[in-house]
Order: sequence, then structure tokens, then C-alpha cells
Amino acid sequence: MARTQKKKHPGGGLMVIAVYKFVKAAALLALGFGALHYLHHDPAREIAHWVDLLRVDPHNHYLLWLMEKVAKVDEKRLRELSVGTFFYAALFLCEGIGLSLRKRWAEYLTIVSTASLMPVEVYEIFVGPSLAKVGVLAVNVVIVAYLVRELRRNHGGAG
Repeated sequence: MARTQKKKHPGGGLMVIAVYKFVKAAALLALGFGALHYLHHDPAREIAHWVDLLRVDPHNHYLLWLMEKVAKVDEKRLRELSVGTFFYAALFLCEGIGLSLRKRWAEYLTIVSTASLMPVEVYEIFVGPSLAKVGVLAVNVVIVAYLVRELRRNHGGAG
């Protein structure tokens, strides 16, 4: 009888993944709306304003790198960025809602969408390794492995 209850009420792992997906969706929504905000503004000028306001060293290496990248962004790229971020935000919200409601389809969707991006993540690590990239890949591997195990444990023997 305990096994039956365990199958009906899986551990908190699904909720942890759902919250993770909600956080990613919120971050992407903020990025997407930020990109839309700068469609008819000069992002480099806005950054310069904040640098002056916050009294940041204008010769800072990271700030100069950021200014160089922002200078290359035009309205077309901002539109593309906002469309892409809204698409992924919608996907993450769908996954998060489905996982929080403990829907089987959400487990499959999350496995497919997360695993499908892993080759890109591995490529990015080889092109420019960083601890953050390795961390994101590791989290995604854990998510996929956990969901596959949950599906096998809870649904694999059901027919």
C-alpha cells in the first residue's frame, strides 16, 4: 500500500524543477520586455547614463566589453531577442505549470526540451569554457535523469 501512495504522490523533485522553470521563465520575460523597451532607444546611451549615475569606473574592462557588445545591437536583433526569449519563457512556463500539477506530459516535454539543448550547451563549453556553463549543463543532466527515473518508476510498469 505504501508503494501505491508513493506512486500517486511523488517526491518534491517535480516541484523543485517546476520552481526552477518558473524562475527561468521570469528571467526570460524580464529580458524580453527589456529588449522591447530599448527598441526605440539607444541602449549604449542608457548604459552610459547608469554608469554615470552609479559612479562606475568608465574604464572598467567588463563595462567596456558590455558597451562594445551593446553597440552592435540594432532594432532587428532586439526584436529577434525578444521573440526568442518570449518563446522560451512560454515553454518554461508550460513545463513549470505541468510539472507543478504533476502531469505526465510535462515530464516528457521537459525531458525532450531540456535534452535537446544539451548538445548546444556542450559545444558552448568547448568554445568558451566557464563554471556557469558547466553548472547549467550539470543541472540539466540532473533534471533529465531525475525525470526519466520518475517516469520509469511511476509509469513504466503501468502497462
